[in-house]
Amino acid sequence: MKNSRADHELSLDFLRVCEAAAIESARTMGQGDRKHSDHVAVEAMRKVMDTVPMRGRIVIGEGERDEAPMLYIGEELGGGIFSEEARAEFPEVDIAVDPLEGTNLCALGANNAIAVLAAAERGGLLNAPDIYMDKIVVGPSCRGAVDIDAPVKDNLKNIARRLGRDIDDLTVMCLDRSRHRQLVQDVRDAGARIRLISDGDLSAGISAAVAGTNIHALMGIGGAPEGVITAAAMKCLNGEIQARLVFDPERLGVDKAKIPPKDKVMKRLRSMGITDPEKIYDTNDLAPGKKIIFAATGVTDGALLRGVRFFGAGKRTHSVVMTTETKSIRFVDTVHVEGGPDAVIRF
Repeated sequence: MKNSRADHELSLDFLRVCEAAAIESARTMGQGDRKHSDHVAVEAMRKVMDTVPMRGRIVIGEGERDEAPMLYIGEELGGGIFSEEARAEFPEVDIAVDPLEGTNLCALGANNAIAVLAAAERGGLLNAPDIYMDKIVVGPSCRGAVDIDAPVKDNLKNIARRLGRDIDDLTVMCLDRSRHRQLVQDVRDAGARIRLISDGDLSAGISAAVAGTNIHALMGIGGAPEGVITAAAMKCLNGEIQARLVFDPERLGVDKAKIPPKDKVMKRLRSMGITDPEKIYDTNDLAPGKKIIFAATGVTDGALLRGVRFFGAGKRTHSVVMTTETKSIRFVDTVHVEGGPDAVIRF
């Protein structure tokens, strides 16, 4: 990405991409078919993304080439409506996408489903494998005050001290998984409140970095790809994420047969340039780019974004677009008008 003007224009293009995915997946809300919800989001995101004036490459997507028909890792896209000569001048962009974060949430009509992506200059996002990652996420006031290896109580004390609160005023978000049984107990023993969520630790991590959401930290094990996209948001919000890849089936609380053998995972990690599987990643490790764009659109209502609203003459979306280059965070409320000149617009 060459300059702030280009970054600004791309941020608006990526806004369109997320809006399209959110609208299509919102049409399936509550129908109970998570695969279909994800499929329509992928298709919509792919279609609009190919109109963006860029030479894009997916570094985090729906899987490998043989596993997903659209938005697979390594897929190149963008500039499809332009000439070859024009495309040669477009910026090279690495993209991490989650067309529908919270597929179960959308399928059930629950809160906090979003369509989201992050983008950066070539090499600006870690090419993370689709495995598990232990994470701790905090906002700007608590940056530098937490340590992923420290006891939960110590981290909560430091967060409370930075925020000028008591520990029992804090709320920690955590995925409701059996692997987090001890973590949940440690948070409760320390005196903090906890909010267990069924899915969507990416949107939860962003909420932890935004004042006014009453979420003060995200802790626990979730997906590595979501960790990279969260890191991109943290770069824009001045928050912090610390993370480490997780391979141990016992720690994950899953049957060994349900996850790839460690030697196979290690071979894949090496092919992606990851040589130290025990490395603790910080925000800049996960999202080292200097020019990062983050965009997300609500599919269902959440702590940060409202879901898609449909009315007779169109639909209404609520999104957030953030960039490090322009140092801007925009909440975008868009009414998409359909119909003729007599259409009634709802605000």
